[in-house]
Amino acid sequence: MTEFVLCRKDDDLQLAAALADEIWHEHFPGIISLAQTDYMVGKFQSFESMKEQVENENYSYYLITVDDEAIGYFAIAPKSDGTMFLSKLYIRREHRGNHYSTAAFGFICDKARELGLGSVWLTVNKNNDRAIAAYEAFGMKVARTQQTDIGDGFIMDDYVYELKL
Repeated sequence: MTEFVLCRKDDDLQLAAALADEIWHEHFPGIISLAQTDYMVGKFQSFESMKEQVENENYSYYLITVDDEAIGYFAIAPKSDGTMFLSKLYIRREHRGNHYSTAAFGFICDKARELGLGSVWLTVNKNNDRAIAAYEAFGMKVARTQQTDIGDGFIMDDYVYELKL
């Protein structure tokens, strides 16, 4: 049975950070450099960064569990402009293709609707073809492109996808 477990304790966030490190290092070769992957995991997906996001930036992290095994995670943050930001949605390689991300996306849209928000949006690397195909299958559309300097000489070159609710 698939469940979405809100990370309420440090142990939960530490598990999400461990999943991030594993999944990002498996998924991103060929999309971004190893140096950029290491930098982004450290800056945005470490336990300390996740804790900061939860405590000070209104983020909620969830573990995606199947039969009590954590197989992925996602993070969402409602924004003051009436939208829900889907910050992360990652599934371990061996569990991809089983519609867990579809179920998670449905859960995220339901959360946004409960809060009276008008859309869900995210950023995705322009070369992340597998994720782009999934987001388009969810009905999301490109709203714009953006390049963001994230420090240490790294640039994120992204599409911004959005689904109006």
